[in-house]
Amino acid sequence: MQFRYRLIKSLFLSIILFLLLKGIVLTAADANNLTERKYPDKNVLFVWGGWEGHEPEQCKDIFVPWMREIGFDVVVSTSLDSYLDKDLMDSLDLIIQVFTMSQISNEQEKALLTAVKNGVNVAGWHGGLGDAFRMNTEYQFMVGGQWVAHPGGVIDYEVNIVKHDDPIVQGLNDFKMHSEQYYMHVDPGVEVLATTTFNGDHAYWIDGTVMPVVWKKHYGKGRIFYSSLGHVAKDFDVPEALEIMKRGILWTAGILE
Repeated sequence: MQFRYRLIKSLFLSIILFLLLKGIVLTAADANNLTERKYPDKNVLFVWGGWEGHEPEQCKDIFVPWMREIGFDVVVSTSLDSYLDKDLMDSLDLIIQVFTMSQISNEQEKALLTAVKNGVNVAGWHGGLGDAFRMNTEYQFMVGGQWVAHPGGVIDYEVNIVKHDDPIVQGLNDFKMHSEQYYMHVDPGVEVLATTTFNGDHAYWIDGTVMPVVWKKHYGKGRIFYSSLGHVAKDFDVPEALEIMKRGILWTAGILE
């Protein structure tokens, strides 16, 4: 009787393990084609400008066609005054901002932050979101971090996936970048999905520092997604960097859970 019980228990556990593993495999495979499906009825504002060294227009030409291809209705703007258009803001599911080293007026900032608190979502990368408005701390509170340095400038470094079960990074492995390795002041409340480790070659006192690279968070009812990758458009030639950004956009749009 005891042997029979152990046999049944073993078979039961084997079945559960098989189903779990099967679920993981299916989920990972599912994640790999998420960015190729159609997702209609999502309204997006893509606003770009600021410092041209970050190639905001070239990056626009990467992401706007893709979003339109998957069914998003995308409004493209080169003015932060778009945040003052209440009818537009009330219609949005998502804002993607690429506006490095710029200034935002009190009215523009208030309109943006109010919309996000009420449920409009925000996604962005590198300095376009994480070094946009250096004087605006409430904006930085929304983003979850602010750039402060990139020791060595454009260098080789590694990005490490740290939350493998999150659909934004699921199925992806650690990967190499040749770009700016962002050192940031980061809100400890963000949900970190990928990190990088500094080696001290260019600033010895940060040797071994582990820095968030990709995170998500909330600000009010709005979802926020940020990746420090994307110094120039060519950075998105790295498949993982592009895939993470695309999935992050899907998460902020409420498609990916």
